[in-house]
Amino acid sequence: MRQPFTCGTAEVGAADAARAGGKAAALGELARAGLPVPRGFVITAGAFLLHMDEADPGGAARAALGSLVADDLDGIAGAAAGLRARVTAAPLPAEVAAEVTSACAPLGAGPVAVRSSATLEDSAEASFAGLQDTYLAVRGTDAVLDRVRACWASLYNDGSVAYRRRQGIGEDGLAMGVVVQRMLNPRSAGVMFTRSPVTGDRSVVAIEGTWGLGSALVGGEVTPDSFTVSNVTGEITGRRVGVKLRVHSFTPKGQGISASPMAFPLRRTPCLTDDEARALALLGRQVEDHYGAPQDIEWAVLGDSPGHPALHADLADRIVLLQSRPETVWAARDREPIASPQAKASDHVLARFRRAL
Repeated sequence: MRQPFTCGTAEVGAADAARAGGKAAALGELARAGLPVPRGFVITAGAFLLHMDEADPGGAARAALGSLVADDLDGIAGAAAGLRARVTAAPLPAEVAAEVTSACAPLGAGPVAVRSSATLEDSAEASFAGLQDTYLAVRGTDAVLDRVRACWASLYNDGSVAYRRRQGIGEDGLAMGVVVQRMLNPRSAGVMFTRSPVTGDRSVVAIEGTWGLGSALVGGEVTPDSFTVSNVTGEITGRRVGVKLRVHSFTPKGQGISASPMAFPLRRTPCLTDDEARALALLGRQVEDHYGAPQDIEWAVLGDSPGHPALHADLADRIVLLQSRPETVWAARDREPIASPQAKASDHVLARFRRAL
C-alpha cells in the first residue's frame, strides 16, 4: 500500500527529512514540541519522485547534471535550466493533485505560503537557506498546484546545483518536499540566532527584524533593527534601530507580495518592543534546548499593522516560528581542532607564535 502524498505538519518530525524534506521536518518537530507554527500540511518527497518519473524518465537528465564539476558554471546553468523546464512542463500526477486539493480545503479560502523543503538541507555541516524557492500569498488551488511544481523545479536552481557540487553532494536520491501553510500578515518579522553570529557567544540571543513580512530583510531591502538579549539576565544588552525604508505586504485579493515605501514616522521606529524582544529570546532558548544546539530561527510577530501592536492578544499568542535550522558558521568553527598534533610539546608554543605573526 503506497504512502499518502500529503500529511499534517505535526505528522512529521526531525527523523523524517528523507520523507518530507529538511524544512518540513523542522517545522513538524517544532509543532510536536508545542511551539507555535502556522497551520499547514506537507507534500511528501514521494510526490516529487512520482512527478520526476514523467519529467525525467530513467533519471538521465539528473545523472548528467550530477556529473558536472563545481567550476563548470556554464554547464551547470544550461543543464539546470533544461531540467527546470522539464519539471514545470510535465503534468502534475492526478493522484497528487487530488490529495493537495483536498489538503488545501481545511486552510480556508485565504492566501497560503508554498515553501520548498529539500530532503538534504540545513544540517550543521551545510545550509541551503535561500537556494530553493518559496512563494508567498498564493491564492486558489490551481495557483498552489503551479507553485508546487515551481518549488520542485527550484531544486535545480543554478545556485543550488553549484552548491551541491562544491559540497560533493550528488543528485542520486535527492528529492523535494513542499510545505503549504496559512499565510501570515505580520506586524514585524525577522531572524534570530541563539548565539552571536559575530562572536559566537552562546550567552546571548541576537535578533534582527523589520516591519511587515521578513522577505524585505532576507532580500536586503532594509537595514534591520537589531537586539541582543542576555541569556543570563534577560536584559537587552544591545539595540540598534535600522532605517527601514521599505515594507513588504500582501493585498487582500492579489497574488504574491508587494513592496512599498515605509511610512516616514516608522522608518526609525523599532519594529519590536523590549518585551517582544525578550519574549522572542526566551522562545529561541526553548528551541535551542529542544534541539540541543544553537539555532538560526525565522519568526513573525502578529499585530494589527506596522506600528500598532495587537491590543487584544497575549504576547505569547502573537509570536509564530516560521523555521529553525542549525546554526552553521560557529558550529563549523567549534569542530575545528584547537591545534594540530606536534612532535614535541615545545612545537605547540612555536606554532602559536607563528599564527600570531
